[in-house]
Formats: sequence, C-alpha cells, structure tokens
Amino acid sequence: MTTVEKAKEGLEDVVATASAICYLDGDRGVLAYCGYDIHDLARSATFEEVCYLLWHRRLPTRAELGDLQSQLASARRLPEPILRLMRSLPPVDGMDALRTVTSALGLYDAEVNDASPAAQYRKAIRLTAQVSTVVATWGRLKAGGGAIAPDPVMGHAANFLYMLTGERPNATATRAFDVALTLHADHELNASTFAGRVAAATLTDIYSAVVAAIGTLKGPLHGGANAEVMKMLLDLGQTASADRVEQTIQGKLARKEKIPGFGHRVYRTEDPRATHLRQMSRDLGKRAGNTAWFDMSERIEALVKTEKKLNPNVDFYSASTYYTLGIPIDLYTPIFAVSRISGWTAHILEQYANNRLIRPRADYTGPAYPQRLVPLDQR
Repeated sequence: MTTVEKAKEGLEDVVATASAICYLDGDRGVLAYCGYDIHDLARSATFEEVCYLLWHRRLPTRAELGDLQSQLASARRLPEPILRLMRSLPPVDGMDALRTVTSALGLYDAEVNDASPAAQYRKAIRLTAQVSTVVATWGRLKAGGGAIAPDPVMGHAANFLYMLTGERPNATATRAFDVALTLHADHELNASTFAGRVAAATLTDIYSAVVAAIGTLKGPLHGGANAEVMKMLLDLGQTASADRVEQTIQGKLARKEKIPGFGHRVYRTEDPRATHLRQMSRDLGKRAGNTAWFDMSERIEALVKTEKKLNPNVDFYSASTYYTLGIPIDLYTPIFAVSRISGWTAHILEQYANNRLIRPRADYTGPAYPQRLVPLDQR
C-alpha cells in the first residue's frame, strides 16, 4: 500500500471536481440542472432552453432564446466535404460514424484553435447543431435515402425527426422527442462527461474533447442499453402473451441474466427520467393505435421490480418511445449524443474556465519495491 488513499473500484462516490451544472440525489431520485428539477424542465421547457441553461446556468429570456434558436438554425447545415465523407464511409455502426465525422468537423471550423471563451461558446452551439444533423443524415444514408437539408423554421427536435424521416413531424412526436432530449441532456460526471472533462483539462480543442466523450459513450456499459431493451422486446414479439413474457423474463432471471434497462449506479429509487419516458411511451402508443410495446414493457417492469427490487432507468422506456417514433434501433445510442452534446459542452466549457490538469493517482498493487534486477543472461 502506498501513501495514496485506497482506490475505490470505478471511482464510486469519489468527488472528482466541483461543478455548477448538475445536481443528483440518488437516494431521493432527484435530478436537477442548475437547480431546476428535471420534472419541471420536462414539463415546461424546450431543449433549446435547457441548452441555454446548461451553458449559462440560468434560463433565457425570450430574446435570448430567439437568438440561440437563430444561431442553432444557422449552424445545422453540414459542410459539403463532411457530406462527401459520410457518403464514403462503409456501413459502420452509428457511433463509429459519429466519432469519425465529429472529429472531421473540427477540420472545417475556422475557430477550432481559438481558446477564447466567446469562440468556445460558439463552437459549443455549432457542435450541438451539427451533431444532430450528422446523426439524422447518417440514418438517412444508411437506409438508402438522400440527405435532407435542415429547415431553418423548425426547432431542434422537429428538425432531427424531419431530417431523419423526410416527413414533418406532428406536434405529439415533436414534443415527445424534445422531452427525451431534455431528459438526456446531462447527468453529472457520467463516464462520457468525465472523459470529455479529462480531455479538456489538457487544453485540447473542444472537438477532441467531444470525440473522447463519444468514444466513451460507445462502450456498452455506458450507452446502448435502450437498443438492447428494444431487441429484447422484438425477440418476444409484438403479440407475445403475458404468460410468454413472464416465462421469458423469469427464465432470464433464473439464469442470472441481466435485464437491460434496470438499475442505476446512482439512483436507489426510480430514475426520475424514467417517469416521463414511461408516460411518453404510453401516449405515443395510444396515438399510434398500438400500445403493445408499452404494455409489454410495463409487464416486464412489474416482474423485475417484484423479483429483483430494481427500478427502470432512463433506457428502459426510451426504447419503446423511440421505436414508436420510427427511429431505427442502431441510432438509439447516437441519439443519446444528440442530447448529451449539450451537457458535454457545458462541462467542457466549465473545465476550460477554471482548469487544472486532471491527474489522479493509482493504488499500487504490483510486486513489492524494490525488486532486484537480475542480469539478462542470469534470468
């Protein structure tokens, strides 16, 4: 044992920095952005308002919101070389495409190496606008369609759905996706946000820091759980009986298989984001005239809560919500980034503003010191 404090696996409950962005209370199931409860934001704010809140620590006035909306609209269109790059990529995973294209976006930003706070803020806006366009466009290209230019009149949520599907979304779909973006916007020092802050602490450019976050989100222990939830539902089948659902889930539990979308590293009660996504899944299913995916999810939730005492997390009901919105499963994790780019950039800007290189220590567990070095010909 060295003089370094004994390590905690996964840095659990280790306070790594001070931040004014996100407040979590896992015991009470509280999530708040800059002091605003997630329930209030989900009910009454738009994603654009949430972006402004994360970046400025306060909600915008009407004029400030209008200005931000205009800046996002101006930044959404991708440079033509980026579109050519996207068309040239092989049919890779959406996160691989997003990681590659986000890195390339930095090559076409004239301010990429301008470290002034004003320039960093403008880059945060551009990244938030363009990551959405990249993911929607990748979805179009992978499905064999052509890229659709963003509509400057539409808001962020509506534009994403429009660029992805080619159809102007109805108010219900737009509002549901807008709320989903708000719910995923930030979550304190999750793995991808921490990775972004570690990168930013070296004073690398904001694109490189965001690429670090994207690469971290790609890992299956961080992103991807809602895709696994939807695959599980599809394996059960839309017409699965209650008995089939129960037998399948009970079998998985008996084999000690993990049921995706349940439990959380922080929350000891229901994930507050799941509360809204459950309602959205129900409402969208009713509007579509098909609540089968919601009904099945509700049965699975009851079984897991009874047998394992685990609550659904943000991923569980987002699966059926996205599926009902017509979003391909392989875009679920990239869509996480479409929202979380707001939180990533907020944390990166905060890191830049009061920077100190993040350099933790390790609890050494190797051979005792000192070891005797035996000459090569005597080993």
